[in-house]
Formats: sequence, C-alpha cells, structure tokens
Amino acid sequence: MAERVSFRSSSGPRLAGLIDPPEGAPRGWGVFAHGFTLGKDSPAASRICKQLASEGIGMLRFDNLGLGDSEGDWGDGSFSHKVEDTAEAVRFMEGTGRPVRLLVGHSFGGSAVIAAAHLVEDVRAVASIGAPYEPAHVEHNYDALVGRILSDGEAPFLIGGKALTLRRHFIEDVRAADLRERIHRLRRALLVMHAPTDNTVGIANASQIFRAARHPRSFVSLEGADHLLTGSNQAQRAGRIISAWADPYLE
Repeated sequence: MAERVSFRSSSGPRLAGLIDPPEGAPRGWGVFAHGFTLGKDSPAASRICKQLASEGIGMLRFDNLGLGDSEGDWGDGSFSHKVEDTAEAVRFMEGTGRPVRLLVGHSFGGSAVIAAAHLVEDVRAVASIGAPYEPAHVEHNYDALVGRILSDGEAPFLIGGKALTLRRHFIEDVRAADLRERIHRLRRALLVMHAPTDNTVGIANASQIFRAARHPRSFVSLEGADHLLTGSNQAQRAGRIISAWADPYLE
C-alpha cells in the first residue's frame, strides 16, 4: 500500500507525495517527475511507479507546486522550480534511509529529471519518457496567451479541467532553459523512451536528446503508445523496460 508523505519544496510550501513500496526486499529506490500539469495520480505516474514497485524498485511520485494535494500556487513555479523540487524529493528520500539511484520523468518531467540529475550526486540512472528536447515545447499549450502574459504579467490558464495562473516568469524561465548543455554534461546512464506515434511531443525530440547524450545511453521505442500512455498496458510496459535497464545501476 502506498505511503503518503510530504516534504518541503525548494521555495517553502510542502509538496504531497506517495511512495509505492517494493514487494519484498528492495532492489533500489527512485523518484518520478510527472508531466506539465498532470500530477502524481496521472495514469503514467501511477502505473509506471506501481509497476516498478512490483519489480522491487520503490518509487516516490509527488505533486508539483499547487497541483493535487500540494501546497502553494502553481503560477509561482517554473521549469527551474520543478528541477529543484525533483532534487528536493531525492534528498527527502535519502533522509528517510531510502537512497535514490534512479530518476524517471514523463513528458515535461522527463526534461526535468535530466536537469535535476546534476543536483544529486548519488543518482546513477535517468529515464525519460516522451520528453521534449527543448522545455519551451510546452508553449504550444498556451501559445494563444503568450502575448497577453508578456504584456500584463499573467493570465488565467485552463488546461485539463484545471484553472491555473500562468505568469511571465514561467515563460521566460522555460525559454531560457538549455537542456542540450545539461544532456551533454550528464554523467549518468540515460534511457530515452519515446513513441513514434506520439502526436504531442514528436519523436524527433528523442533523436535530439539521444544525439546530445554521452554513453552509457540507450533508446527504446514505445511503438503504438500515445503521449500520455493511456492505452492498455502502455505505462506498465514502460515500467518493465525501465526496471530491466536500471538493474546494473541500483546496487
């Protein structure tokens, strides 16, 4: 049964998380970063983490600032904030005696875990799923609002049934994020997972990430999957692949 936890974010408000415990003796521990506005209970986050736990890798998944059960205002966050909070999640786990060796991120979270790996020394492996090469790719979600936000400072933003506030600093921060440099300097094993059938973040993003990375690097095609991994067993399949790939890095 998942363990409910909370920990302080990099800016102060507490973030709500769930730890999916491994079945039996743990092979290792990991942290999962969800997509743009999805949350810890999104199908991809929940199913991948549960699959990894069933194979002995305990996982922490958490709601970013102002989402789900977490405190704070989502509009105060940014890509940099998400990266820092992913590192805070790793430190929280280590403080409870669960050393994290694996980071897993989906979509926007996939970009975030690549960047966050530089902030946590003991992480040895990073897996990205459907991640954009440029974090600013998320701008397609709110491109009609950009002009208003840049002139007025903020604007209401409705996505996936959530009413949020999008602020100028988010746009400026995500545009300034240089993931290529982070990938090129990454000294961790990297697994890039992407679906050729992803119509939200195109497969070309996976090629760019993979080319920028150094060895050890791996690529797995999630043939037939959609971006949110909502199809039958798509997320579970991704979890099984990550589990097998990560095995050498969990000791």
